Amino acid sequence: MQPQTQWFADRCIACQTCVETCPNGCLSMTPAGLQIDLASCEACGKCAQACPTGARELLGRDMTVEQVLVELLKDRAYYKKSGGGVTLSGGEPTFQPDFAETLLRTLKEHGISTALDTCGMCSTDTLERLLPYTDLVLFDLKVLDPPAHRQYTGASNQQILKNLDYLEEELPRRYPATRLWVRTPLIPGATSTDDNLSAIGSHLASHLAGTLTRWELCAFNNLCRDQYTRLGLQWEFASTPLMTPAELAHCEEVAKASGLSADLVLATGATRLVD
Repeated sequence: MQPQTQWFADRCIACQTCVETCPNGCLSMTPAGLQIDLASCEACGKCAQACPTGARELLGRDMTVEQVLVELLKDRAYYKKSGGGVTLSGGEPTFQPDFAETLLRTLKEHGISTALDTCGMCSTDTLERLLPYTDLVLFDLKVLDPPAHRQYTGASNQQILKNLDYLEEELPRRYPATRLWVRTPLIPGATSTDDNLSAIGSHLASHLAGTLTRWELCAFNNLCRDQYTRLGLQWEFASTPLMTPAELAHCEEVAKASGLSADLVLATGATRLVD
């Protein structure tokens, strides 16, 4: 929720300007490269400003709704031609409900289609504030089993399921033009199991069959691996390869056999070409 700094090893000339500039002394140059004490780093950005080669970079900055809107309206012609619009994603846009509500409302006032990409871990009151200005809800449903959900995400899925129930009730009644897509990221060995996909599909069939317009299975993507490294973070799935076409097809078959209409199930994403 705060800015972060990242380090590009291929740009670094080991001049140690960043080390000397850091006010908290959280940077050190070692034979293995730049080491960062994340607990001490306040992401002030002074190291990025001082770096002569751009090897240190600050990610994230505060902007007003008006500043963001200026950037978004530059693409108005593209939205019109493509039939698309603006998606509030993240991160998690519902963590900033005041900003999200104002931006969505202003976009609608400019005639721009809007989408809300959320993990569902927010208050129902926040959803109620954002739905009047949202044309498409992209709702993550990763794991249905509560203990497994806590194991993999660190949080309960109780509020997430509560918000899905809210969407089931309120979308047809108050926002019939708003579409709902549920999306499940397929993480090998975690969310992509037959049991999990069958359970999610059964839940969607019994709770959202008349409201849901798509259940999208998003193939595992490891392109973020380098970014974890640049941020000095460890990633549990760093060595996990992309799914094979057969693995992705199997997940789609399991989902289509779960009880939800097969026409609503769509598997997307890149796969690896060889086993």
